[in-house]
Amino acid sequence: MVDDSRISGFYKLSREERVKKLKEVTGLSDEDLGPLVNPGEVDMEILDHMIENVVGSMTIPLGIATNFQVNEKDYLVPMAIEEPSVVAAASNSARMTRDHGGFTATDTGPNMIAQIQVVDVLQPESAKTKIMEAKDELLAFANEQDPILVRFGGGAKDIRIRIFDTKVGVMLITELIVDTRDAMGANAVNTMAEALAPRIEKLSGGRVILRILSNLAEFRLVRVRAIFDRDMLGGEEVVNDIIAAWAFAEADPYRCATHNKGIMNGIDSVVIATGNDFRAIEAGAHSYAAMNGYSPLTKYEKSPEGHLVGSIEIPMAVGLVGGATKVHPAARASVKILGVKTATELGHVIASVGLAQNLAALRALASEGIQKGHMALHARNVAATAGARGDQVDIVAEKLVKEKNVKVERAKELLDELTM
Repeated sequence: MVDDSRISGFYKLSREERVKKLKEVTGLSDEDLGPLVNPGEVDMEILDHMIENVVGSMTIPLGIATNFQVNEKDYLVPMAIEEPSVVAAASNSARMTRDHGGFTATDTGPNMIAQIQVVDVLQPESAKTKIMEAKDELLAFANEQDPILVRFGGGAKDIRIRIFDTKVGVMLITELIVDTRDAMGANAVNTMAEALAPRIEKLSGGRVILRILSNLAEFRLVRVRAIFDRDMLGGEEVVNDIIAAWAFAEADPYRCATHNKGIMNGIDSVVIATGNDFRAIEAGAHSYAAMNGYSPLTKYEKSPEGHLVGSIEIPMAVGLVGGATKVHPAARASVKILGVKTATELGHVIASVGLAQNLAALRALASEGIQKGHMALHARNVAATAGARGDQVDIVAEKLVKEKNVKVERAKELLDELTM
């Protein structure tokens, strides 16, 4: 967390100047930021122990989104992504909320689900009753598996049972609801599920197969709301058109898939920057969107004053302890920049970025079209691909956009003209 996430002209600075400004604003040292701003400093020995068959690493650009205010706190938000315009768009959207209090976030707590699949159950309803009668004993035994988690206020909190008639017969699914505190929680819930399996078998008279968490984290939701200023958006007509664009996504799954992808542009980039599991977040988000027919994760309406009111509701299973978040030096640096103290606070910020990014995409689509801003930034990539360096990048990119011919071949021609 920082005192003020507004940094005027940040995008105009050179990379070196941005790093210097970041250190000034956050108070972080060269040692804190080193692995992030100089990826070559990351010890390959660390990476070699993270996955198998390591031969190197792949660097993804990491930018800083500005202007974010969530629950009256300011944040500079690290975003790791290769797609142009995302960081700038999220920052601009966040700026539109500040005069109206920024983003307001709430949550349902850090609760994950562990599923225990039981087959060959002759009397599933009777088995369900027996398991629920032993609920307190089962919860106590589950909590014996992780006394540290319990000491911090987490642990197994509840059990629910669902019965399915599948293509291979009836299945009884025992689900353990676990408060994982500041961990994403996969290891904790899986350990508890495996420990409970023999007891569930005995009570049900069936046979356990799977014992695994669910990434559909419906008990770990984050809800965020924000008011985007009507005049900064471009007026009432733009507000109305953004709502119409959202309604299109609500009505049509083909449009909705791209609508939700735009949300994940923002969310995934922060998840990756902080060393969390973006694949788990993607799975949870899209499955939650599909629970009652595939629908947008965001909603929009107009306030009595004509401003745009946006909201998002999304599963947010992220952590600050364990995994790459603690192991990878660049992820640790990103968490320090954010200044978040709990996994829940991190989830609030991430969901806010998702809402901001979605609003930016809808605004572009409903007004000037998505390509104008996107291609202006994409042109810089094309210029760099053609071999432009330093000031050449902006000169070549500007000409590509003006000609509406953003292609590598044309960039090479323009670069040759500059160097003749």
